[in-house]
Amino acid sequence: MTGQLASPAAPRRRLAVLLALMLGAAISSQNGYAQNIAHAKHPIHVAQGAQGQQPQSASPGATFEEEIIPQRYADNADVNAFIDDLVARYDFDASALHALFAGVSYSATAVKLVTPAPTPFVKNWHVYQARFLDPVRINAGVKFWRENRATLQRAYEQFGVPPEIVVGIIGVETIYGRYMGNFRVLDALTTLAFDYPNTPNRAEREMTFRKNLVDYLVWTRDAQIDPTTVLGSYTGAIGIPQFLPSSIVKYAVDYEGNKRIDLRTSKADAIGSVANYLKENGWESGRPVVWQIAHDAGSIGIAQAAADGQPQPHWPLAQLLRAGMLLDQPRLDLTSEASTPITVIDLPTPGQPTEYMLGLQNFYALTRYNRSFFYALAVYELGQRVKARIEQEDGTSPSSASTAASTAASASAPASGVDPASASVR
Repeated sequence: MTGQLASPAAPRRRLAVLLALMLGAAISSQNGYAQNIAHAKHPIHVAQGAQGQQPQSASPGATFEEEIIPQRYADNADVNAFIDDLVARYDFDASALHALFAGVSYSATAVKLVTPAPTPFVKNWHVYQARFLDPVRINAGVKFWRENRATLQRAYEQFGVPPEIVVGIIGVETIYGRYMGNFRVLDALTTLAFDYPNTPNRAEREMTFRKNLVDYLVWTRDAQIDPTTVLGSYTGAIGIPQFLPSSIVKYAVDYEGNKRIDLRTSKADAIGSVANYLKENGWESGRPVVWQIAHDAGSIGIAQAAADGQPQPHWPLAQLLRAGMLLDQPRLDLTSEASTPITVIDLPTPGQPTEYMLGLQNFYALTRYNRSFFYALAVYELGQRVKARIEQEDGTSPSSASTAASTAASASAPASGVDPASASVR
């Protein structure tokens, strides 16, 4: 929490409202905003959205209590300098941006949620696993796969990412679009860009969020979306796959073929964008995600010694095999895979032995989406569970084209689970 927030003189009030009501109040509080942007060289468009839809509102019955400070960024020196830079680099109209930021609220809730806990969080893989491999997600995943089978298959053929991986990510992120966040993205990004809490990585994080704020304003302008209407997570992640604005600009694709990208309502765009993201971040088509380690004491001891927390594969498999590690992968050709780099995944659960397995390049690609071993493995396992359910119900493979890619990893489908680092930047 920043010094300004803790100050007794700071105007503070607590609002418990439906987000739709808060959104309407925030829009109406922007004095002269519509008139100001009418004269912009490249104005920030006021529109219902890219498809003329109503702004996304909170889920039915969903309420939350958010602590905000209205108009904190009106005539703010740092924000004014930021505006000057936007005007110079992206040809925005200065008066329109000043009017826009005058209506932005400081979100104390977002700050609290990104602030590290005073005591270290105790990791618990089994609790995390149970949370994300629950019947609700699995059932919803089966429904999502069936409804979007052709699009998932097309994405697999184009990007090389199997349907179960895309299904796993979207299921862990938002339960297939059910929960996409109730924070006004403009408020969240501005707050974290200029008032990130006092942590060791504060400068780096503020820089990251300022970049996302720039990309958000450029994206909404070019897509003719009112920037005050978009809702998302407390870190500004948007839509079905929870992309931050910088990832929308860099990785999102129009997979519906309607010449616009809509991650908030288009399942096709979400599927294509997730697959493209993974491909661009190193996904290797036809390769497994993890390998299983044998459960003997020697293999577990070697894994424990080599588990250094680095997500990028860096141990040659042969080095661990020479040390005495055994794998539980009967069909694996150890000779041809000897030079394959791997990382050791550790999955601690209090009061129980830590579980270990080996992560390959595709596991690393999943951690690029969220920097958490627990997250990456939960995505993988959820996808495997959904796939198995469909195969069981249909008596056949849900996607014949992805069978080859799945075969290499089928023996390595773990039966374990974990909790995502939701504040990590994607």
